[in-house]
Amino acid sequence: MIQLEDTTDTDEKVIGQDVLEKINSQDKQELLGLLNEFILQTYKIEKEFKDYKALYEWVIEILPQAIWVINNGGSFFYKNTLANQIEIIFQEAKKQDFSGEVDYDEKTYLFQSNSIQNKQIVTAMDITLQKRQERLASMGRVSAHLAHEIRNPVGSISLLASTLLKRVDNASKPIVFEIQKALWRVERIISATLLFSKGVSIQKSACNLNDLKDDLEEAIEQYTYTKQIDFLFDFGMQEAFFDLNLMGIVLQNFVYNAIDAIEEGEESRGWVKVDVNIYKEQIVFRIADNGKAVENKNLLFEPFKTTKLKGNGLGLSLSLQIVEAHGGSIELLEDREKVFEIKIPNSI
Repeated sequence: MIQLEDTTDTDEKVIGQDVLEKINSQDKQELLGLLNEFILQTYKIEKEFKDYKALYEWVIEILPQAIWVINNGGSFFYKNTLANQIEIIFQEAKKQDFSGEVDYDEKTYLFQSNSIQNKQIVTAMDITLQKRQERLASMGRVSAHLAHEIRNPVGSISLLASTLLKRVDNASKPIVFEIQKALWRVERIISATLLFSKGVSIQKSACNLNDLKDDLEEAIEQYTYTKQIDFLFDFGMQEAFFDLNLMGIVLQNFVYNAIDAIEEGEESRGWVKVDVNIYKEQIVFRIADNGKAVENKNLLFEPFKTTKLKGNGLGLSLSLQIVEAHGGSIELLEDREKVFEIKIPNSI
């Protein structure tokens, strides 16, 4: 309950003393009650205003956009958390009047600006993923077209190399074998490009793990390398459910990358270990090597980007696509040695 206090300054009195003297006690109590109710309602309105303000700010915070509200004088009326995090990009966008795309630190932001009630509202959205998807779609279309165009002459050269192999003497046959290996590598790149472009569709069936080993050993015979490399495979004779052809491509890509890493590494002799284990309803592949360490983990599965001397950057990207189509995952384990761990479910 509030109390009315007298003050020495009559101008500051809410109710004059002469008026109070004319009001009886019951009326005074009613007046005080009304004033208390008025103050309580004021507090209630103030609390609702604060709650709405907090909700409004919370909504702005969860938006996937950086937001700046700028006064006429150029000072900031409001900035959300995202805006504070990319303040340096804001300064770059200011040079182009906050309109269009701004590239910074391998990311792309789309800026837009509007004026409302004498304030300028600037927003920025990270469209890096969208731009990447557009770029990949465009590159995929171009790559698929080139792959189709290249396949025909490669087929002709392959046929001619097979014919030449039957006619040359034994001293010249190794040269023809190298030509065939090179053609096989080109054909493999073409196949990977077309598969990546059209997308992966898996067909699971009961497969013997040892069949993967046989395919891998045959593929290694077609690969060219100069150093002495020991291949240590432990697959076992167990059966599991997966797409044999596609998982063969995955293991080939990882072993080829291991060979390339050994070729570029400092060791004079290399080794590649591949083992497969089944744990309950999960198949776990591990590929390890003593070659050159991974330079940039962020580029590992990025298509058309590679830090290797050989390759077009599609191998591991396609492998990830195949593994994810199986419902699995790939992880780089770096403890005492470089190990890639691939996990896929062992189910139909």
